[in-house]
Amino acid sequence: MKFTVHQIFKRHKAEIGKIIENFEITGDLFVKGNRNTIKTFPLNDLVLNIKAFKKPNLLNAFVYRFIRASKAKRSYEYALKLLDKNIGTPQPIAFAEEHLGLGLGKSFYVCEHIVTEYTYRDLVQNPSLENHEEILRAFTRFCYQLHQAGVEFKDHSPGNTLIKINDDQTYSFYLVDLNRMRFHSELPFEQRMYNLRRLTPKRDMIAIMANEYAKLYTQKTETEIFELLGELTSDFQEKFHRKQRLKKRIKFWKK
Repeated sequence: MKFTVHQIFKRHKAEIGKIIENFEITGDLFVKGNRNTIKTFPLNDLVLNIKAFKKPNLLNAFVYRFIRASKAKRSYEYALKLLDKNIGTPQPIAFAEEHLGLGLGKSFYVCEHIVTEYTYRDLVQNPSLENHEEILRAFTRFCYQLHQAGVEFKDHSPGNTLIKINDDQTYSFYLVDLNRMRFHSELPFEQRMYNLRRLTPKRDMIAIMANEYAKLYTQKTETEIFELLGELTSDFQEKFHRKQRLKKRIKFWKK
């Protein structure tokens, strides 16, 4: 198994390697998805968050072995890039890849487990949340920082930003699920708004985000930001719900 550990965690390499080897039978289950599994493991004064990516299909197994970096490796490398740009993400610790013949087997991304109060999804689902607008505006400033740094977070969806309330009542934001990203010298306006289209269908939240984003991005007016973001969000929601209806029909006819 190929195994890379961040230099500041080198002294724990053997322990981390053993944890990965015993991933299936140890650890506390955090998320069980259709494709991936996340567990947490104690390691001295740390808690490790380990995401296990399932074995890819035959074609992708070859591609991820020889042509394109695996999801685990991309997650690790992108996390380092984000931290280098002062953008929040859990501390990357290691990644491991299981090589099977001419293909990639399972792979693992290891980072620090962070306990936070909310995700962005909580803002969408609970409008009565304490300091809702204040958090939403702080999140919008975080998105602007992301865009100014040229980061295109392709999985910028409601569950992929963790929100932590600091002791001084400020907010910190951490991106997770990092394997789909692109880094640019700069992001044009249309691409910035496109990147935000998946976050919320609620027009009142879009209006607040447009108002806050316009304070920082002075090339466009608040109205221009609101109109384009609203249009892109509506297009995304329409396509999403159309796809869900199609899935239901296919499932019905398979019965």
